[in-house]
Amino acid sequence: MVFKRLLGTFGVGGPKVDTVLSGSGTPGGTVQGDVHVQGGEAEFDIQQIVLELVATPQQLPGQQQGGGMGGGLGGMGGGMGGGAQGGKPVVFGRQVVAGGFRIAAGEKQVHPFSMPLPAETPFNELYGQHLGLELGVRTELAIAAAKDSGDMDPLTVSALPAQEVALEALGQLGFGFAQTVLLPGLVTGAQYQELPFHQELMLSAAPQYADQLQGLDLTLVAGPQGVDVVLEADKHLSGGVPMPFVRHTIPHAEVTSRDWQAEIDGWVQELLQQRQEFLNQMQMQMQMGGMQPGMHPGMQPGMHPDMQQQRRGGGAGMAVAAGAAGLGAGVLGGMMLNEAFSGDDEEDLADDGGDDE
Repeated sequence: MVFKRLLGTFGVGGPKVDTVLSGSGTPGGTVQGDVHVQGGEAEFDIQQIVLELVATPQQLPGQQQGGGMGGGLGGMGGGMGGGAQGGKPVVFGRQVVAGGFRIAAGEKQVHPFSMPLPAETPFNELYGQHLGLELGVRTELAIAAAKDSGDMDPLTVSALPAQEVALEALGQLGFGFAQTVLLPGLVTGAQYQELPFHQELMLSAAPQYADQLQGLDLTLVAGPQGVDVVLEADKHLSGGVPMPFVRHTIPHAEVTSRDWQAEIDGWVQELLQQRQEFLNQMQMQMQMGGMQPGMHPGMQPGMHPDMQQQRRGGGAGMAVAAGAAGLGAGVLGGMMLNEAFSGDDEEDLADDGGDDE
């Protein structure tokens, strides 16, 4: 597909540039294509043609999930956006395609390119269906002191096999796709991350887990050896309190050799067990009066609320952070937990909150 733009910075009769992308890329792979330069009404000295990979991390108020959370991962069309607010575009890759050449009036030149994509590049296509996540390739043409970045050309990035198998397994388990967004900052529990943002996929709960959680927050961070799978439960209901997570890796070389549906189901159960232990510990400390405002399970007396600790073991982790507003001892803590969790945990914590009154 050809995307044309007139570089108005150079005035009427200036050169034109067309960027032609050849298909889609994959995380850690390349995107290929050609930059077509059409000479203007006069001769021009081209300093540089530069391509930039651009993404726009979003801000989600309360990280609320969007609509369209149907059963299974097949219904991917609905619920995109979900109140997400666009942020500032971020350049996460840059390559000089050509430079230091002259183009005559009316002359046509073609400059092919093969641009590497970082391993952590978000994917916005799964099994040929677009997920509503916008990425772009921006072309910059520099002539003398003038420069024009033009508009972005849409970039399609397909999921890696290890990412596909994780989503396929969750779909077979009954989890439903809600939306995917780019969020600024680091991934909770990821082994490696270089980009200043990450992709998060939001899934509705599978029927067999509907009494234990509303949804899963899934992050799939690709690396050289495999894909880190980070699972969190109902993060959008936590009120900003760091909650338990589990992290495991799907090796690229073992995508087809293991029963990932069974393994990932075990990871979900592991996550729910971690969360139950977290809630039990929190309830016990509240009952014993050992939790002060701004504290969380795992904090030692006298620890400054701004300090954070992470505990990991056996592929699982629990992020324990301090200073999250609104979670303290007594009734306030009990009320917040009642809103955040359902089932037996909710009833126990509600009773505890009533005793404090």
